[in-house]
Amino acid sequence: MTEKAIITCAVTGVLTNPEQHPVPVTPEEMAAEAKRAYDAGAAIMHVHYRQQEKGMGHLPSWDPALCNEINDAIRAACPDVVINMTTGVVGPDYDYVLDYLRACKPEMAACNAGTLNYLKTRKSGAWAWPPMVFDNPVEKVTDYINVMKECGIIPEFECFDIGIVRSVGLYLENGMTDHADYNFVMGVASGMPADPDLLPLLIKYRKPDMPWQATVIGREDVWPVHMRAAELGGNLRTGLEDCFYLPDGEKASSNGPMIEALAACAHGAGRGVASSAETRAALGL
Repeated sequence: MTEKAIITCAVTGVLTNPEQHPVPVTPEEMAAEAKRAYDAGAAIMHVHYRQQEKGMGHLPSWDPALCNEINDAIRAACPDVVINMTTGVVGPDYDYVLDYLRACKPEMAACNAGTLNYLKTRKSGAWAWPPMVFDNPVEKVTDYINVMKECGIIPEFECFDIGIVRSVGLYLENGMTDHADYNFVMGVASGMPADPDLLPLLIKYRKPDMPWQATVIGREDVWPVHMRAAELGGNLRTGLEDCFYLPDGEKASSNGPMIEALAACAHGAGRGVASSAETRAALGL
């Protein structure tokens, strides 16, 4: 088991409305939230970027100038933090995402590793949103990997079901990549459930000796999964993108208490929390 856990804070997410939830949008807000998470133990910031115009903060931005401004603000607040940028978009037009990676050159970036029917129902059984396909065919994944290689970016492979976990192994076998940082995304209604009992199987089906973490989406029921991930030697992630609720069911007003609770999971499993320098050494950044 890895002695120290690497903690990632998912600072804000892609669509959550800042008028309804305490998610940061502006560079100043993003930096302040990153600092709260950093002080609580997060060595990596997984960052989404939002449009800055009034009333538009619930929508994503891929403007490299804005993204670099936010990254610089985060680094100024947390000088040695690792930036992990989002890349997830739907549809065949994604060249602008490749351009933004080239312009920003983070140390890490998400690489969604397979396609998923992205679904959710309401209590009535009606769709919560129109059924959509989060499409990540091999050609798209290959383009992302190649640009990340070009820019010296480590890909973090986001896996929404066990078939995608196994696909990452095929990417390694095929030579598309020589390293896989697995991120098991659990809690999407049409993907893998947020179930602690599932983690040992996911670890079994990843390629040996590759780092892994669990992104757990939900309410306070996510915390047993985080605890099990800590016990099994995984790295840990939470933040206002993934969850708004602390282990006691209280709603979090900031990323700081979320990361404090995640660090408590690591300590409860007899593990320390990795610094940014230790994180870079462990992940080969």
